[in-house]
Amino acid sequence: MSLPDSSILTNIQVPGHTRPLDILFEKKYITTRSLENRLYPDEEVMKLPDTSPGHTHYREWQMRKHSVRRLLRYLNGKKRALDVLEIGCGNGWLSHQLAEIPGTWVTGLDINFTELQQAARVFNDDPNLVFIHGDLRNGVLDGQLFDCIIFAASIEYFPSLKKMVHLTLNYLKPGGEVHIIDSPFYKPIDVERAKKMTQAYYTSLGYPEMADFYFHHSSRDLQSFHHFLLYNPHSFGNRLFGNKYGFPWVRITK
Repeated sequence: MSLPDSSILTNIQVPGHTRPLDILFEKKYITTRSLENRLYPDEEVMKLPDTSPGHTHYREWQMRKHSVRRLLRYLNGKKRALDVLEIGCGNGWLSHQLAEIPGTWVTGLDINFTELQQAARVFNDDPNLVFIHGDLRNGVLDGQLFDCIIFAASIEYFPSLKKMVHLTLNYLKPGGEVHIIDSPFYKPIDVERAKKMTQAYYTSLGYPEMADFYFHHSSRDLQSFHHFLLYNPHSFGNRLFGNKYGFPWVRITK
């Protein structure tokens, strides 16, 4: 693994040793992302979530545009400086959007070094944005506390939602919040069927073993936490007025 030129990428930190399992995951993850046409050039990453109508994943990015607008409106409504952590930030597009909130300091964390280097390169001019290579479970951010911790399309890469949320709550300041967006939650009865569909999907790509890194969390997993749905695409009002954009937006507090 080559390190970035620190004289150029001033907003990336590589504080510790990478586990062999993380390297294995990244290799398979990047390969499948490439097969899915989800590795974008710098010019596209800089503009996300905006994409052209002809983009391969245009509909998905339209969904994510709606979710980030809701999130930004909510955080801007707090009208104060915030320390924000995004776990699983990937190429950094959302961390960049969050860093536009006045007075906000944003940390983007990921074990995916390939996309993280792109994030640091593309958004190197953001003075209140830093990217860290590592895993929260390995103590890479011990001693730091945040007002808001965000999982955006990333909680599904952690085998236990309960363990990850319990750990994450320890990194919140008093009154802090965990937000989960752009991720599916299944009814308990649907979990096994979803697992089979995921296995079939990655098998079709030629990487069936990638299913071992993708997990299916049930809505029941949230019951042990103080949580609230800030957006529910299946609510009567959203179904009635055609506002069924994406996945639930879950806020968790201590």
